[in-house]
Amino acid sequence: MKVQYELTHKDSRCDARLGLIHTNYGTFETPMFMPVGTQATVKTLSPEEIKEMHAGIILANTYHLWLRPGEDVIDEAGGLHKFMNYDGPILTDSGGFQVFSLARPKDITEEGVKFKNFLNGDSLMLTPEKSIEIQNKLDSDIAMSFDECVGFPHTRKYVEDSVERTLRWAKRGKDVFNNERQSLFGIVQGGEYEDLRKHCVEELVKLDFDGYSIGGTSVGEPKDVQYQMVEYATKYLPKDKVRYLMGVGDPIDIVENVIRGVDIFDCVSPTRLARHGHALTKYGKINIKNAKYKKDFTPIEDGCDCYACKHYTKAYVHHLIQCDETFGARLLSIHNIRYLVRLTEEIRIAIKEDRMLEFREQFIKDYYGENK
Repeated sequence: MKVQYELTHKDSRCDARLGLIHTNYGTFETPMFMPVGTQATVKTLSPEEIKEMHAGIILANTYHLWLRPGEDVIDEAGGLHKFMNYDGPILTDSGGFQVFSLARPKDITEEGVKFKNFLNGDSLMLTPEKSIEIQNKLDSDIAMSFDECVGFPHTRKYVEDSVERTLRWAKRGKDVFNNERQSLFGIVQGGEYEDLRKHCVEELVKLDFDGYSIGGTSVGEPKDVQYQMVEYATKYLPKDKVRYLMGVGDPIDIVENVIRGVDIFDCVSPTRLARHGHALTKYGKINIKNAKYKKDFTPIEDGCDCYACKHYTKAYVHHLIQCDETFGARLLSIHNIRYLVRLTEEIRIAIKEDRMLEFREQFIKDYYGENK
């Protein structure tokens, strides 16, 4: 089946939405945070652990899985769900972010994007058609259009041309899309320009995608500009389709962009922060490597229901991180992902009670006050 979005409640004083996403693997509440499993795994964690955190959809990356093990291997295994043993919904990115992060401007043409295979140096060409073909074989629940993700800042002329290219690529990808179990999302680009975001939305809606994502944020812009970019998209997007903000996972950004009408988020930050010894808490981010935690025999965060907080102390995690033990990064990854999932659970309650604006005010006071 195609992904279906059901709007169940809207906060009476802002654009925050409570909803349900119906998928092949069950129904999940939004707003939600999606952990990132770039190479068909969330770093250091098992699919069972991800389910225990009450995460719903997870994200895998088309570009990386194309390079290894290859889409044909995953297809032969029975698709991504069987290959990685995850019986929940999976979203695959299109490779568009790699246009921003890996490709040089001269390598971006109307046909597609030229990359160097970082594994062996081979020259590769990723086109809208190839991206969709790979994702069809991966058999994820949600596939993404191939787009050009533009950094910030950029000239208006470049952004204009990029939006038109993204729209042409969206149509080319949709024309070859061929998996009845899979949904296809369009990606809204347009930089910091409201008229370009509006134009991109209107043209994508004409193509009638199963859902829509907002791209081109978290690419170097200040937070106030990011929030404007999101507003410039959500105010024109259809109310009966899911809205996905790509690559955004800073807790304050989740809160602010829910208020602007976003439903789902993803980011690599919780596991990346964990590998560097950082933990997300209600009272801000803490560095567990700090000497003050050497004899701190309390949980990473009081009141947290994650496995790490229920069984281990800051002192023990501090010891593991100082010794470069993988188990330390695992425990912090479990905690950080559960923190973001819990944050969205709390947000859903606030929306239901029409108090999302008060929730933001209290969140800012707690998160940016003195770290406990």
